[in-house]
Amino acid sequence: MNLRLEHIDKILESKVRLGIMAVLSVNESLDFKSLRTLLNLTDGNLVTHTRTLENAGYIVSTKQFVGRIPNTAYRATEAGREAFRRHLQALEQLIEAATKGPSR
Repeated sequence: MNLRLEHIDKILESKVRLGIMAVLSVNESLDFKSLRTLLNLTDGNLVTHTRTLENAGYIVSTKQFVGRIPNTAYRATEAGREAFRRHLQALEQLIEAATKGPSR
């Protein structure tokens, strides 16, 4: 089996960022509070990880006011969805190779 370890994405090695991408891959978008609650994160932790994902082009945020309360929503970009898919595929291949053992 030809392992594609280069597809293991450094940005997605963080369990928090992997969790954010997993959630945003199955939802059109989620707001800050929903993400924070779902992933059981602090505000600061979520801000740090969403900023990293935004800087990589994996997610985008939109800021608006709901009434007088500021609200930030996040959605995965096509590039982010593709990076997430490649990362999961690489992990699956690694697990499969590990369970088969070394080839002879």
